[in-house]
Amino acid sequence: MEAQLLYLGLALTAVGALSGLSAGLFGIGGGAVMVPALYYTFTALGVPEAVVMHCAVATSGAIIIVNSIRSTAAHHKRKSVAWELLWPDKIWQSYALWISAGSFVAALWLAPLFSGAALTGLFSIVAALVALQFILGRPDYVLRHDVPRGVAPPLVGSAVGALSALMGIGGGSLTVPLMSLCGVPIHRAIGTASGFGFAIAVPATLGFIISGWGVAGRLFGSLGYVNLLGFIIIASVAILTIPLGAKLAHSLPQARLKRIFGVCLLLVAANMARKAVMG
Repeated sequence: MEAQLLYLGLALTAVGALSGLSAGLFGIGGGAVMVPALYYTFTALGVPEAVVMHCAVATSGAIIIVNSIRSTAAHHKRKSVAWELLWPDKIWQSYALWISAGSFVAALWLAPLFSGAALTGLFSIVAALVALQFILGRPDYVLRHDVPRGVAPPLVGSAVGALSALMGIGGGSLTVPLMSLCGVPIHRAIGTASGFGFAIAVPATLGFIISGWGVAGRLFGSLGYVNLLGFIIIASVAILTIPLGAKLAHSLPQARLKRIFGVCLLLVAANMARKAVMG
């Protein structure tokens, strides 16, 4: 047990440092880093295949609550958060509101319907698509010059929220490209994505606590599907590295960084797909 705790502590500390950097650097909440790392860590500690991905996704979502608050604050200081998208005058036009609704529904009702392999497969497919966008996407390409309103917030927002909750990510992997296509400058899109991460993570965490309550096979120290030890260690370390990531985001060439991150994420997605197919 002592060896397990030491391994878990060291692994989670490293994951926290990397997730914090990625949250500040790319506005992605760190979930793309945390979910695979938590998956492998929990598997090594004996969590059964049937629930290990659910636990990884749920724990990642809980940590993103802290990451998103810290990241949003860091980007707000640089005036790179589009608050009109998060909290407009007409609240029913808020993307954050509908993202939250989709996130809660997915965590509470949809996630328990997925097998561990199906959830792992979903993560690998979407992660691969996001990775390809990071590698091949044209940051200067604009589809339109404003963010759509009307029926777009409930339709797009709820879909992004649901998919992000099922993947345990902060949604930046989806919202940054979408905002960029709508003419939002990249640094402002990254900062705003951090705010969307909070809108995803809070309801998702609540939903995963409820839907995972009493499920067998979870790691010790878990509240529903959320592992509290993982949450405490990763969140505590990540909060120290998020400001560094936000600083780097404004000083390093984004195109090169995105390609490097995309290649790494593509490799992770391929390995997760192998695990989903072969077990």
